[in-house]
Amino acid sequence: MSLPPVPPPPPPASRPLAGLSAIVTGAGRGLGRAEALELARLGAAVVVNDYGQPGRDGSGEASAAPAEEVAAEIRAAGGRAVAHLGDVADFETARALVGLAVREFGKLDVLVNNAGILRDRMVFSMSEDEWDSVVRVHLKGHFNTTRFAAAHWRERAKAGEDGVFGRIVNTSSEAYLAGSAGQPNYAAAKGGIVGLTTSSALALARYGVTVNAICPRARTRMTEDVFAGFAEPASEEELDPLAPEHVAPLVGYLAAPAAAGVNGQLFVVHGGMVAIVDRPRVAAKFDTAKDVFTYEELDALLTPHYAGRPAGETFGAAEVLSLKRG
Repeated sequence: MSLPPVPPPPPPASRPLAGLSAIVTGAGRGLGRAEALELARLGAAVVVNDYGQPGRDGSGEASAAPAEEVAAEIRAAGGRAVAHLGDVADFETARALVGLAVREFGKLDVLVNNAGILRDRMVFSMSEDEWDSVVRVHLKGHFNTTRFAAAHWRERAKAGEDGVFGRIVNTSSEAYLAGSAGQPNYAAAKGGIVGLTTSSALALARYGVTVNAICPRARTRMTEDVFAGFAEPASEEELDPLAPEHVAPLVGYLAAPAAAGVNGQLFVVHGGMVAIVDRPRVAAKFDTAKDVFTYEELDALLTPHYAGRPAGETFGAAEVLSLKRG
């Protein structure tokens, strides 16, 4: 009787993603670039996706250069990477992106959704296109790639493959948690991403897949005006407290086997801090004295409850952008 094959040794602690493959969207610059480099450093083969448009509002000609430069950087460091030029908000492009990872590396293990644009405007001035374009890139883009990655893992599990491994890390924002007056499109899309995350986490857990989301603070092309005036490093040797490199290690952890027990979670991460965001809790509860509330009863209960609070305060507004300004 022949003996079963000897399983390969586990990857060394310094390369927990060895043997795994990943897709990072919007990885040509900023946060996505830092995440792609970190996954590669941890041992993953990476598909670097970016549409390459120069404007943070999604304007300008698409270019393969940003994705190709990051892929080349990974290969120069001894890793494996391929570049992909494409708009993940396009359904068929997302299908092809997942297919590319499977063709190049044999399977897909990790999906990091990061691609996005900004078209800021107050809600009373926002155009239909400004709303639609931001929701399309952020929320639909996250859905598209999730849909095809999830189908890939489910098909493998249904085919009887043991130990299917899947990780999705989505990118939300504190604009969803506490509001952002000039970003109703962005805040709504980022809130939708949290809903997509928790729903997908429940649906895919049976297949060995976890789905989590992060709310990162990082100084990038997308946030250069948001963080204008916040403290910057005193010298080139000092790491910016808002550098994307502070965020990337959490993405690397959530992509790793060690995070198998982390599912459906939302994290705020920046500058040496990781906070786990709890799901909304009931802050106060009122019961009617009769069968049905009346206006007068609600007025007597709720008006005193909110008396004295700032008129513009929203739930969960505490501590957003609490970093010291320079």
